[in-house]
Amino acid sequence: MKTRPGNPYPLGGTWDGTGVNFALFSEHASGVELCLFDGRAGNQEVARIPMAEQTHQVWHTYLPEVRPGQRYGYRVHGPYGPSSGHRFNPAKLLLDPYAKAIDGTIRWGDALFGYPVGQPDGDLVRDERDSAPNIPKSVVIDPAFTWGGGSAPADPVE
Repeated sequence: MKTRPGNPYPLGGTWDGTGVNFALFSEHASGVELCLFDGRAGNQEVARIPMAEQTHQVWHTYLPEVRPGQRYGYRVHGPYGPSSGHRFNPAKLLLDPYAKAIDGTIRWGDALFGYPVGQPDGDLVRDERDSAPNIPKSVVIDPAFTWGGGSAPADPVE
């Protein structure tokens, strides 16, 4: 899939009429991967794209071939040190905190947790199971509103 550097702003997955800019803030990440999922079902990962560009702690990329309706999430790499407050785990798919739409439902299970449930060391060990099949996905939207056959409201702005 073709990629371009993109822009650090706006945050989230933003359709501009010709492609989508993806931007995600992370102060401590060492890498970010954008994961794209198939159409309506949204559970089959079809592409994993490393986001190589970073500007002021914002990871970004532009995909000219992506359109509204695309389901996506992020896998973020970085330190796993719970005692330092870091729990990066690329096995866990993350929703975009700036997503304008989310699709799907949570299927609760142990794979959602960042650590193996019941592990004697608690959350000090990272769980490597993929959480993607069990969580909703972020969705790219078209922010344009068409009035169709109607017209815009004629109420004056006060």
